[in-house]
Amino acid sequence: MNLEYQILAAFGLDLLLGDPRWLPHPVKLIGRLALALEAPLRRHIANTRMAGAATVIAVVGAAGLISWAAVHYATAIHPVLGDITSILLLYTTFATRDLLRHSQKVYQALRAGDIAGGREAVAMFVGRDTDNLDEEGVSRAAVESVAENLIDGVTAPIFFAALGGPVAAMMYKAASTLDSTFGYKNERYLRFGWASARLDDVLNYLPARLTVPFIAMAAAMAGFRPFGALRVCLRDGRQHASPNAGLG
Repeated sequence: MNLEYQILAAFGLDLLLGDPRWLPHPVKLIGRLALALEAPLRRHIANTRMAGAATVIAVVGAAGLISWAAVHYATAIHPVLGDITSILLLYTTFATRDLLRHSQKVYQALRAGDIAGGREAVAMFVGRDTDNLDEEGVSRAAVESVAENLIDGVTAPIFFAALGGPVAAMMYKAASTLDSTFGYKNERYLRFGWASARLDDVLNYLPARLTVPFIAMAAAMAGFRPFGALRVCLRDGRQHASPNAGLG
C-alpha cells in the first residue's frame, strides 16, 4: 500500500476512534523510558546539558529503531501485515479527535455560561493552573492550546509521516514527548531539558508555519474570514514566547 493511503487510513482511524484509554499508547511508553533514563544519565554524565542530549539521542533513536523493526519484520511475514503495522503506528501519532473533543467541551461550557465547567474542560489539555481564569482567560487558554496541539497532534505528524513514513512520525512523536517531559524552564530541567526543547523547536518550525494557511482555509470553509485569520497569525504569532506555538 502506498504511503499516502497509509496516512489517510491512519488519520481516518484517529477521527473514528481517537485515543482509547484501554489501548497502551506509545507516547506513554516513550515518556516512561525518558524518565527511566534521566537518573542514570545524570549520574554518569557530569555535564547536565550533555546528559539531556544523550537522553534525546537514546529515546528518539529507540523510537525509530523499534518502529523500523516492527514494520520490517511485519512486512517480512506478509506485506499486508506490514501495511497494517504502518497504519497502526501512524495512527498513534495523531490526536485530532481528542483535540476536537476537548476543545468542544470548552466551547459548549462557555456558550452555556458555565465558567466553572469551562475551567474544568480546559484544564484537560492545557499545562497551566485554570482555577482562577475568567471567561476570557478560559477562551484564551483554549485557543492557545488548540493552536499548539494542532501542530503537535495533526500537522507535524502528517508532515513527518509524508517525509519518512511511520518511522519518521514516531521519531517526531518521541521528540515531542521529550519536550513535554523535560522542556521546562525550572531549576531541575533548564539545562537537562535544553536539548529536548531545542529539538522540538527545530522539528516544529516548518509544520507550524504550514498550519497557518490550513487554518485560513478552515475559516473560509466554516464561513469565517480567512484573511482575518492570516492577519492575526502573522500579527500575533511572533509575540508568543515559543517560536512555534504562536504559528508565527
